[in-house]
Amino acid sequence: MKFRLSTSVAVAILAANAALAAEDPAEQQVAKASEERSAHTHHEKPAPQSSWLDTLTVTGYLDGGVAVNFANPFNRLNWGHLFTDRANTPQFNQGVLTVQRPLDPKEKGYDFGFKVQGLIGTDARYTHFLGELDYAIHDRTQLDIVEAYAVAHLPWFTANGIDVKVGQFVTLEGAEVITAPDNLFYTHSYIFNFGIPLKHTGVMVHADLTDWLLVHAGVTSGVNTSLGWPGDNNAGVSFHGGVGFNLLDGNLTVLATTHIGPENPKQLDPLGVGWPGGVVGGVPVACACKPSSTLRYINDITITWKATEDLTFITDLNYIRDDGWNLISVTGLPGGTLAAIDTRFGTNLSGLPNRPQGVEGYGVAQYASYKVNDVVKVNGRVEFWRDNKNFFVAGYPGYFDFANIQHGFFTPSAIFRPAGVGTSYLGLTAGLTITPEVPKNPFITGLILRPELRWDTSVNGTAPFFGPNGPKRSTGMFAMDVIVPFTIK
Repeated sequence: MKFRLSTSVAVAILAANAALAAEDPAEQQVAKASEERSAHTHHEKPAPQSSWLDTLTVTGYLDGGVAVNFANPFNRLNWGHLFTDRANTPQFNQGVLTVQRPLDPKEKGYDFGFKVQGLIGTDARYTHFLGELDYAIHDRTQLDIVEAYAVAHLPWFTANGIDVKVGQFVTLEGAEVITAPDNLFYTHSYIFNFGIPLKHTGVMVHADLTDWLLVHAGVTSGVNTSLGWPGDNNAGVSFHGGVGFNLLDGNLTVLATTHIGPENPKQLDPLGVGWPGGVVGGVPVACACKPSSTLRYINDITITWKATEDLTFITDLNYIRDDGWNLISVTGLPGGTLAAIDTRFGTNLSGLPNRPQGVEGYGVAQYASYKVNDVVKVNGRVEFWRDNKNFFVAGYPGYFDFANIQHGFFTPSAIFRPAGVGTSYLGLTAGLTITPEVPKNPFITGLILRPELRWDTSVNGTAPFFGPNGPKRSTGMFAMDVIVPFTIK
């Protein structure tokens, strides 16, 4: 059934329910207390209650906003964005409902919990697990399961025991997350959009080896994948893990993570009709690789330093590489040279198979957040990110473009910059987190406003952004969203 949700109505709902103060998202980011981050650097869980069911919670929020692009792009696409990809168009980004029973942090023996989190909104176009609801709604507003897992605390192996998570969960990587209230800004970094995974299906183990050292290790089906065809598009197995450090009495935390596994789609010609980039029968040739064994390495280090009670710095370092793509002849000679040799000597060197050289992206994002008072925080972000062969950064105008690309389907509406050239992006963002104090309410638990100014440019002479008449080297925008958290239990 075709489902539509009016953006203007959703934004009106947000404005109508704008009442009551909420927890500050900057402090949530600094403390890493959100369950979405899987207690990356140290476990911070709710105080125990009298019974297992007493700790069950049902919470959620509504989030909507607009990104006004001063360049007025002709195709209304904000290049370099995913969740905020539509220029000058109000969006109902997220309506999220979370049902969970977290583990008891005081429990020394066995303990069990779970989490189920669903999302409706335009952001769901980019958060799907492959094979789950990715084609269920033919509209910009879609449904998604963000997380669905069971977790157990087991008094095994270490003095503090271990936590084992089984199911579908968000990634360990990156300074930013899917859930809007847990970020400093409405718009996202290049690292979040293109340099890290979002979610995984698999098994993850977390172990507090000491008060300052936490280890993560797990096996997943890949990046944004579920199980079985078409949930895992290459039948490959991946490793996901990391090491967290909790230093200076919790004022300095470091999380180093990696995800290593095959991520190239198995099938580039699903209908067997010879689309460009594949051959009849679905044999994948575009990456010149074997999808089930060609690895993608995704590495990230997030450092959070609470310099004072009011001032916090976050540094996000990122490196991603895929061993496929960026083709070159097995001879190592340029195509023009091979063609000239063929012409001169009647050979067919140009017809020799190609081999991949690999593609990579890397960069750093630096955040700063200063608490002015209990209502206002000032936030800044400076980011440099290099897409070395114009492989990772792309635009997805169609409802299903992002899902189609991950599946390996022919997607002519997706937009990519000329392969092999490479673009170095510089992004500057300044914004506020405003959490006004408003009367209490049994359901609405707060209000968060996040206005920001953002400027992006290419620092190596390319023109990746869109203007009213074509490509531009830089672009600026004003963006703002409104978040209304609520609780049911």
